Amino acid sequence: MERFASVPEQLEAKRLLGAALTEGPAHAYLLHGPAGVGKRTAAIAFAAALLGDARRVEARTHPDLYVLEPLGEMIRIDDVRALRHDLHMRPFEGDRRVYLVLDAQRMNEDAADALLKDLEEPPPYAVLVLVASELGPLPPTILSRCQLVPFKRLSERAVREWISERAPERSEAEIRALARASAGRLDRARRLLDSAAADRRETLIAAARSVYLDADFEPGDAAAALLAISDEHGQEAKEREQALLDGVDLPAREADQRVRRAQRGAERDELLAGLEALEAWYRDLVVVAAGAESAAVHADRLDDLREDVAQELGDGPLKAAEAARETWRTLEEFNLNPSLALEALFIRLQRELRGSHVWS
Repeated sequence: MERFASVPEQLEAKRLLGAALTEGPAHAYLLHGPAGVGKRTAAIAFAAALLGDARRVEARTHPDLYVLEPLGEMIRIDDVRALRHDLHMRPFEGDRRVYLVLDAQRMNEDAADALLKDLEEPPPYAVLVLVASELGPLPPTILSRCQLVPFKRLSERAVREWISERAPERSEAEIRALARASAGRLDRARRLLDSAAADRRETLIAAARSVYLDADFEPGDAAAALLAISDEHGQEAKEREQALLDGVDLPAREADQRVRRAQRGAERDELLAGLEALEAWYRDLVVVAAGAESAAVHADRLDDLREDVAQELGDGPLKAAEAARETWRTLEEFNLNPSLALEALFIRLQRELRGSHVWS
């Protein structure tokens, strides 16, 4: 368990991975569960234990570690073909090689079919570790050939403790509100602790409210606000990755790919997080209207929620939450134009939330 000390809770996942280290690993594992709950951290720790070198594994410079993750919106067949070519090279240093496939749910059909061939008959020295936030997009044939390692959303208590360690200057009330808004995910908590991320949260809430409060609401402007947040987060990730690569001896092409991957991944993650924030705000309107304020995600914004509920929005908030979730699912599964998808969403939100609103 000490190897996974950086992963809060997740006792069942730690038990399964610990047993694999004690008894000898199977040929393939699939770590699955919501984003931001420790899957990737656990996968890196598992690979480090298998290869016996945490420093180089964490830096992704170990010669017997291969990391595959999306470059852009999906993992394509050429990416898997490159992995398959590497898979048949014998270990450079030890007696095994470890292959991490991150965001495995984003493999397209051809890529998944190509990977399946090596999951069926992998070399004896290879351990494949897939990490996925959803099982639905993955073919049953891949699921059946992997040891499934489930991860769950973290308890609010675990998130509060995580926040307290990193932001001891925050009051208990602030920590409680941030933990509630994080919804069991440390990636959200990390964003909320960042001052720039806090500003982005305010922008998202303002966009959510403007749909039904602003008589001059423009769907295109609201969509542009979300895209600007995504672009800002992507630029920050690009700069961080470039700083990390300073002094690391990598071919220029690989370094460029890592930077672009970090930027695009951050843009995509922030866009999906923004849609989740919209959904959460509209669901909070439903919750507050029902008199269940203790269940609201935005516990620090109850005054605003009460004020908005008084606008008599009818069943608009529930339909709006469903629309935001549908757009999230569409962007998660398909390579669509985010700008067009967001503008279409805000047009729909405007229709759902203003239909029962009486304008003065």
